Amino acid sequence: MTNAIAILNQKGGVGKTTTAINAAAYLAREGKSVLVIDSDPQGNATSGLGIDKQNNDMAGLYEILSGKMTIDKAITESSVEHVFVIPASQSLAALETEIANTQNREHQLSRILAGLEYDYILIDCPPALGLLTINALCAADYLLIPVQAEYYALEGLGQLLDIFQRVKHGLNTRLQLLGLVLTMYDKRNSLADQVHDELKKHFGAQVFKTIIPRNVRLAEAPSYGKSIAQHDKWSKGARAYKQLTKEIMTKIGDKK
Repeated sequence: MTNAIAILNQKGGVGKTTTAINAAAYLAREGKSVLVIDSDPQGNATSGLGIDKQNNDMAGLYEILSGKMTIDKAITESSVEHVFVIPASQSLAALETEIANTQNREHQLSRILAGLEYDYILIDCPPALGLLTINALCAADYLLIPVQAEYYALEGLGQLLDIFQRVKHGLNTRLQLLGLVLTMYDKRNSLADQVHDELKKHFGAQVFKTIIPRNVRLAEAPSYGKSIAQHDKWSKGARAYKQLTKEIMTKIGDKK
């Protein structure tokens, strides 16, 4: 059974792509088959998994959703063993306009993913609540929200959760909130603890127990096209993502 997880926050720079890449890597290390879908035109998950997003001959999500290519032509191997990718390029930015008048436009991604056999599909969403994001939520079983441990972290969460509820009740009844994960946590900053306390106050058990620290090794890994497990498996960031991945599996009910 495939577990599709949309990783989303409409605020940029909160560790969304870092979470997608490293959760994928540790799921693969647990013996799971994993597909990462990069639905962000910036293509950071694509390059972070060792794929040249400037390659003009590369087929990706734009080519699939626009009907120019079949999905099997766009799935490519990443730099992480047992992790495959549907890449993104800047062309994806034009897609929302191109499919705006398409029938069932919210379900274009769901349609192309039907029949794929992976244990996990992780969808790295763009930092916006547009049509690409709605497609991701309609294709997903779960929503995972990274929240940065910074001032204004909770700003916009209400709007995001409103979109989640609208999709769940109107377009995708199987969608569940997997949880919120605190990222870029610096224990020297009292504000980080305040943000964590506020998350726990408002969302309780929906907040992951694992906290992702602010970590230099974690931040630099994507520039090498590697996961943190490959770049420095003994770092604080690596240990945190390994633990988060186990917690994800437990929440989903994956007994391995």
